[in-house]
Amino acid sequence: MESRCDVVVVGAGLLGLAAARALTLRGHEVLLLEQAEVGHEASGSKGSCRIFRLGYDDPEWVAMAIRARGQWTELEDECGRRLLQPTPHLTFGPELDAVRDAMRRAGAPAELLTEAEAAARFPGIAVGGAALLEPESCVISADAALRALAAAVPGIRAGVTVTGVEDNGRGVTVRTTSGEVSARVAVVCAGPFTAALLAGNGIEVPSEATMEQVGYVAMADTADQIPPIFICHGEPEAYGLPVPGEPLYKIGFHHRGPVTDPASQEQGPDGVLTARLTGLARRYLPGLPPDLVRTERCVYDNSPDEDFIVDRVGRIVIGSGTSGHGFKFGPLLGEWIANLATGLEPDAAVRRFSLSRFAAAGAH
Repeated sequence: MESRCDVVVVGAGLLGLAAARALTLRGHEVLLLEQAEVGHEASGSKGSCRIFRLGYDDPEWVAMAIRARGQWTELEDECGRRLLQPTPHLTFGPELDAVRDAMRRAGAPAELLTEAEAAARFPGIAVGGAALLEPESCVISADAALRALAAAVPGIRAGVTVTGVEDNGRGVTVRTTSGEVSARVAVVCAGPFTAALLAGNGIEVPSEATMEQVGYVAMADTADQIPPIFICHGEPEAYGLPVPGEPLYKIGFHHRGPVTDPASQEQGPDGVLTARLTGLARRYLPGLPPDLVRTERCVYDNSPDEDFIVDRVGRIVIGSGTSGHGFKFGPLLGEWIANLATGLEPDAAVRRFSLSRFAAAGAH
């Protein structure tokens, strides 16, 4: 395979697909390379569902989520189906006040409930205190979202492993197991493989991969018995959400999995993590049987500060470090990455995610 194109994108996870779609819609010739297939087992973007929420403890993140919601609406209009299912969301835990303040400052709607009010309105969740109700949260049909993004990108080549990316100052060459691809710009969204692919260009992308695990518990297939989304903000950060179209409820802990080599992931269940998830179900979901009917492993691509990495160095654009909370921002990040690939000046929100912040941190 010897190919030429305007922009070559490495990695057909959420970020790569979103960036490729944005570039394709702008009229660019895009070639998207994926080592396996969209949503494959070792992908960090796989799975049935994700949470869309506005609730963060930083008003800048809340504002980003509001912007991202508009991008999701555009994708839904484009593909002709609903990808985000509106679902009530309860935020609680030690950091509730910080989340409430950030949402207020960003102009996001939320309602503070007492413990009694939360129990009366949402008896399926045991919050153990006050809770913040987010009326604009949703459950993202993640697998359907990936299909919708992929449908907008005609130039996807699956089963192609990228072995290197070289920027010669005039263009880029992407080396693969099937030959070379030459392009004006390369967009690298290869998750935890990004750092190794770019090291030869002197680009240091700090990253640590962890192997997380989620579980699914059964629930009655009756609409009035479906628990809302929940997130306990504080250590340990537990969360849960109903699975669209299935009588299942997904539960997990944010950042509790072991560090892993992304090239040799262990997809089987971890006994310790399974026991923790069962305990989570017993604590927060008193109306559901706590035994897991299914588990699922998922690799996280973590940056040191859990902020994303979106930047351009020479003719290489980087999108990585989603740190387990990037899915809700997917279409918005795709637009930002496309802007960088086409030479547009990043706005203030994007500059927050540049690689330079790590150099600055190291200088202190």
